[in-house]
Order: sequence, then C-alpha cells, then structure tokens
Amino acid sequence: MNMAVNELALQKKAIKLVDRRKLWNRYKSQKSLFFMIIPCMIITFLFSYWPLTGWIMAFQNFRPNKGYLKSTFVGFEQFKFLFQDHIFWQDFRNTLVMSVLNLIFGFVFAIGFALLLNEIRSLGFKRITQTASYLPHFLSWVIVCSLISNILSTYDGTLNNLLMWLGLIDKPVLWLGEQNYFWWIVAFSNVWKEMGWNSIIYIAAMSAIDPQLYESCEIDGGNRYHKIWHITLPGIRPTIIVLLIMNIGWIMNAGFEIQYLLGRGLVMDVSETIDIFVLKYGITLGNYSLATASGMLKSVISIVLIAVTNYISGRMDEESVF
Repeated sequence: MNMAVNELALQKKAIKLVDRRKLWNRYKSQKSLFFMIIPCMIITFLFSYWPLTGWIMAFQNFRPNKGYLKSTFVGFEQFKFLFQDHIFWQDFRNTLVMSVLNLIFGFVFAIGFALLLNEIRSLGFKRITQTASYLPHFLSWVIVCSLISNILSTYDGTLNNLLMWLGLIDKPVLWLGEQNYFWWIVAFSNVWKEMGWNSIIYIAAMSAIDPQLYESCEIDGGNRYHKIWHITLPGIRPTIIVLLIMNIGWIMNAGFEIQYLLGRGLVMDVSETIDIFVLKYGITLGNYSLATASGMLKSVISIVLIAVTNYISGRMDEESVF
C-alpha cells in the first residue's frame, strides 16, 4: 500500500517536472516577445503606477511648498468632508447617471450599428459608411459642443426649426437650459461621436464567425433575423462580455469636456461631475488634498466594480478579464 502511494507521488512529481520544463521551453521560445514588452512595462510603471504615490496627499493637508514629507497628516478628514458635502453627492449622482446612460446607449447602438454593417452586401457602400461613422471620434469635444450648441440653439437652431416646421412645437425650446434634457443630450452626443469607433471590435469579432454556420442556417430555412439572433449575437457574446466588464471599470468617468462646455447656470445642478468638482473645489482653490481624495475615491469604486463584475461573469461560466 505504501509503495503504491509512494509510486503515485513520484509520478505526480515527474509530471510536474515535465510541465515545468515545457513551460520554461515555451518561455525561451518567446523570449523576443518578453524583450519587446519591457519598454511598455516601464512606461506603464512610470505613468500609471508611480503617480499613485501621490495618493498620500489625500491624507494630508498638502501644501506644494512643503511637499509630501513636511505636510501635516490629517488622516481621513478629506474623505469625511466629501461624505458630508451635499455638492459632492450631487456631482456623484450626476456622474453615475450619465455614465450609466453612456454605457447602456453606447453598447446598444454600437452593437446594433455593427450588426447593420455586417448585413451590407455592397463592399464599397460598406466602406464609405464605416469611414463616415468613424470620423466623429477624431473631432475635438470643443468642436462637437459647438455643433450641439448651434443645433439646439433657441435662436434659429436646426432642431427647433425642424420641429416647428413639422408642427410638433409652437415656439423654440430651450434645450440646453432645461435640466430634464441635459443627461439625454450628453448620452446621445456620446453615441453620435463614438458609435462608429466602438463598433470596430464587434465587426472584427463578426468576421471571425464561421461562414458555414450561416449556410447551415439558410438550409434550415432561417432568414436574416434568425442568423443575427442565433449565430451572430452568440458568436460575439464573449467580446460583448469582456468589453462590458472593462467599460464598467470606467463607470465613474462620465466625461469632463461636454459637461463643462454645455453646463450653463440653469443646468448646473445636473451637469457637474466629479471631475468638475475636483477642478472647481480642489485645484482652483488650491486644495490638492481634496482633489486627490476625490480622484482616489473614484479609482477605488472603479476597481471594486470591475472586480465584482469579473467575478460574477466567471461564476456564470462566461468570459472574464482575469
């Protein structure tokens, strides 16, 4: 009995040794790739991880002339102030709502647009449509906000003129002055600007689907809608899940430019985000500790959200990031 147990243990050790050798040989065969990735790792460390040492400011009454070492430690005072400040919670709500709207509409429209492009049979028309849909991504938000302001203007704005011409409204609507409209304006502005760009990865995933699956569906009497529902969408589901997990990590980043440029006095209560809060009440007033605490809180929430989402996805036997 003991001999059998010892022999089994020796076999396991031998298997582990062989596996280690195979792994080491695999590493050796790909050593050029490891050397190529070293500069990327250095840049990531310098610009992504080393700046995190500045988080110490969140626990100090930081003064630039004193630096980290001589500034007074105040513990969690900055965080207590944030949790008790109604303006911060208002901006937190605005950030969360606009982020969720951007996430939902961004995903739905990008996937829908990719499905429509995939159904276009004319290669030339498909390329023109793709190129036209990508162009808004490269426009500055300053230009986009200027276009939005002109379109939604009360005085000779394109949208008001169109609605009045159709008889849907009697007088111009102050679109950028009504709080009920602002979140939706931000959401659909993001959709218009990023829909084509976000659809690229879905189109790439669709191109990897085996064409024989579509042929089998046709033989079984399936139409285009059956192909989309039973072949295309299941084929890109892993891509959708991975991108969803990654985008949830950005849920606390609703944006800055569009809210800052279009957020007038009448819509200030719904337009300010945490980033604008950091600028107005942190950096502008010289309270770098408060600004750091706000940014740190955003990062911690994002890390927790992406970890929880990834865990849930893994437990459901779906794709996961790590």
